Amino acid sequence: MTPRSRWMIVIAGGLLMGLSLGVRHTQGLFMQPVVGSHGWTLEAFGFALALQNLVWGAAQPFTGMIADRYGSARVLFVGMAAYALGLLLMADAATPLGFALSNGVLIGIALSGTAFGTVYGALSRIFEPAWRSWALAVAGAVGGLGQFCLVPAVQAMLGRMDWTLTAAALCVLILVCAPLAVLLRDRRTGTAWAGPRQSIPDALREAFRHRGFWLLNMGFFACGFQLAFIATHLPAYLMDHGLSLAQAGTALALIALANVFGTYTCSRIGGVWRIKRVLAVIYAARVAGMLVFLWLPVSAPSTYAFAVLMGFLWLGTAPLTNELVLRIFGVRYIATLFGLVFFGHQVGGFFGVWLGAIAYDATRSYDLLWLGSIAVGIVAALLHWLIDDAPLAAPWGAP
Repeated sequence: MTPRSRWMIVIAGGLLMGLSLGVRHTQGLFMQPVVGSHGWTLEAFGFALALQNLVWGAAQPFTGMIADRYGSARVLFVGMAAYALGLLLMADAATPLGFALSNGVLIGIALSGTAFGTVYGALSRIFEPAWRSWALAVAGAVGGLGQFCLVPAVQAMLGRMDWTLTAAALCVLILVCAPLAVLLRDRRTGTAWAGPRQSIPDALREAFRHRGFWLLNMGFFACGFQLAFIATHLPAYLMDHGLSLAQAGTALALIALANVFGTYTCSRIGGVWRIKRVLAVIYAARVAGMLVFLWLPVSAPSTYAFAVLMGFLWLGTAPLTNELVLRIFGVRYIATLFGLVFFGHQVGGFFGVWLGAIAYDATRSYDLLWLGSIAVGIVAALLHWLIDDAPLAAPWGAP
C-alpha cells in the first residue's frame, strides 16, 4: 500500500465518521428549536434521542456481522443513505411518534453503519498491525475535526434559518459524502482472512465465555451514559445557569476540537501502553473533571475548561476498546464483537439521555444525573482494571 493510498483511506474513513458523529453531536442544539416549534415536552425530544442510542447499540452487532461478511464499504454507503433519509423524515415529523421513528429508530440504525464501529472495523482489517494504531488515530482525529466544524456550522444555520431547513442541508451534505465509502473496501484486504475459518456462532460462544468481554460491556455502559447525557443536556444545563446558547454551542465545539487531539493521543498510547489501564485512567479522569466542574460556580471559563478536558477524553475510549477486543479475540470478527461491546455503550447512552430528560422535567435540575455520571465512571474505572487482556489462541485472524 502506497503512502497516498493510506492517507486516502484514513481520511475517507475519518470524514464519514466525523460527519455521522458530528450531526449526532449537534442534537443538543436542535433541542430548544424543535421543542419550541412543536410545543412538545423536553421528554418527547429526549426519548427520541434515547431511542436513537438504544437502536444504534442494538443494531451494531448485526451491522458488524454484515460488514464482516460482505465488507464495510457497502454497509457505510447504505448507512449514509439511511442517515440522510432519517434527517429528511425528522424535519417533516409532526408528532413525537414520527420524530422518534425518524430521529430515533432510522438514524439509530444508520449510525450503526456509519460510526466508529464500522469504520474502525474496516481500518483494523485493511491495515497490518504495524500501521493499525496510526490508522485508527488519524481517522479518529479527522473524525473529531469534522465534529468540531459541524458544531459552529449548525449553530450558524439554526441562527439564520428554520431548524427543518438545517436538517435538510445536513441531509444533502451526507449524500454528497456517501461515495467516499468505496475507499474502505476491506473484505479481501490484509491477513485477517488467512488461516482456518471460524463461524460467527463459534466466535460468539468464545467471547461470551470470556469474563473480560462482559467487563468491557459493563465498563462501556458508563462511557455511553456520560457522553450521551453531556452532549444532549449540557446546553440546557448551561442556559439554566445563565449562559447563552452561543456559549453552550462554544462548549460543544470545544469538546469536538479537544476530541481531535484526545482521540489521536489515546489511539497512539494504545499502541504502547497496556490498554485496560489507559481506559481505567480515562474514566477516573472524567470523574475528577465532573467533580471539579460541579464544585465550581458555573461560568464561561469553567465551562470551557470542562469542555476541553471532557473533549480530550471524549471518544478516545472507542479506538482503545476496539483495539482491546482485537488483541483478545483477533481481527476476523472484530466488527461483530466490537458491536456487541458497543451495545453496552448505547444502553448507557439511552439511560443518560432519557433519565436526564425525566429528571429535569420532574425536578427542574440535572443534579441527579451528574451524580449518576460520577458513580458509573468510578465503577467503569475499577472494572477495566480487572479485565484479563491476555490474547486467546484464536485461529481466525491473529491481532
